[in-house]
Amino acid sequence: MTTTGIDGSALFQQRTGAVLGELAATGQLKHLQVIEGPMGPRITLRGKGDVDCFCSNNYLGLANHPDVVEAGLEGLRRYGAGTASVRFICGTFEPHERLERTIADMLGVDASYTFVSCWTASEALFPTLCDPGDMIISDALNHACIIDAMRLTTVIKKGVHKAVYKHSDMDDLRRVLSAARQNPEVTGVLWVVTDGVFSMEGDLGRLPDLRALCDEFGAMLVVDDSHGTGVMGETGRGTHEYWGMKGTDIDLFTGTLGKALGGGAGGYIAGSQAAIDLIVQRGRPTLFSNALPVTVACSATKAIELLVNEPERVATLRANVAAAREGIREVGFEVLESPTAICPIIVGKTATAISMSNRLLELGVFAIGFGYPVVPEGEARIRVQISAAHEPEHIDRLIEALRTLKAEH
Repeated sequence: MTTTGIDGSALFQQRTGAVLGELAATGQLKHLQVIEGPMGPRITLRGKGDVDCFCSNNYLGLANHPDVVEAGLEGLRRYGAGTASVRFICGTFEPHERLERTIADMLGVDASYTFVSCWTASEALFPTLCDPGDMIISDALNHACIIDAMRLTTVIKKGVHKAVYKHSDMDDLRRVLSAARQNPEVTGVLWVVTDGVFSMEGDLGRLPDLRALCDEFGAMLVVDDSHGTGVMGETGRGTHEYWGMKGTDIDLFTGTLGKALGGGAGGYIAGSQAAIDLIVQRGRPTLFSNALPVTVACSATKAIELLVNEPERVATLRANVAAAREGIREVGFEVLESPTAICPIIVGKTATAISMSNRLLELGVFAIGFGYPVVPEGEARIRVQISAAHEPEHIDRLIEALRTLKAEH
């Protein structure tokens, strides 16, 4: 018996078991699927065999591109398996510099700096750059990494404020900005942050409108373009290019190397040289965590070179997206409209989305059902993601599987 009469281990087991039991009983328990081979438009799942993959972020089909793989292997041979250090001690290698210059050039900004993930990049940005009296203003549907970075900032930097505006609602953002400028406790920088492409909705941040409001109220604009880089715009530079904007129209970018840019790990912050210099000096996730593996830096650099030199990949992706969206609508499912490679099919309840996703897998199509808490209850969906690597036969099989699913439901 403990001195308090409470057995922490038993209590933990009891409440954990209750949560997992409820998830299992309501059909919401997630099961990890194991891939036995490389990522591509068609993959091999343990126990399922070969299936068409429509849930990957491999938007340009570069995750298993031979040049990207070889660049990583050459980096591994030349620089070894690990950095074994944080950047400011002995963890900065030539490929880090090369990759960061390549990212900055691609986006048309002064500088960039890499991290082991976009999540850690987001956790470095606001806690480092914000000061007491600042306010961070977020779109209501921003990615979880932005939400958690805001929460962390207000804990680390007492006196930093946060606010939320309704999703892509410029009138509501104007209200929030106006109230912030009238708040005597908000004496510093206003930071407006948005996703470029919203990962669950598949829609776009209204960057020109956001820029105009930021200019009017003297605010900074931060864009997480993890799902837009390599996808949006005529040459795949990102959501800002789609809107006809320059990289310098955005004060700071965050982004990932784990989606269109080769599909490996890693993230980055990009923007002014001064901002990046301060991140290098004060950003806790870079001061206290190992550098991005060099092999990933080499692969990502090659992926960006392929994006720049082979713009037809972006054109192919756009054509595939158009074909998939037309097919989904023709079958009779509701798909949220947008020009992005994310095609959310709204089905309602979380258990329904998971059940339909499981049935699709039986039909040879791998697409994940998302529900609460990732999206609000009642708005569960199957998220179909399109790649430039998909051939017409892959999209045809997707549509036929959805046709079967529609008939059964």
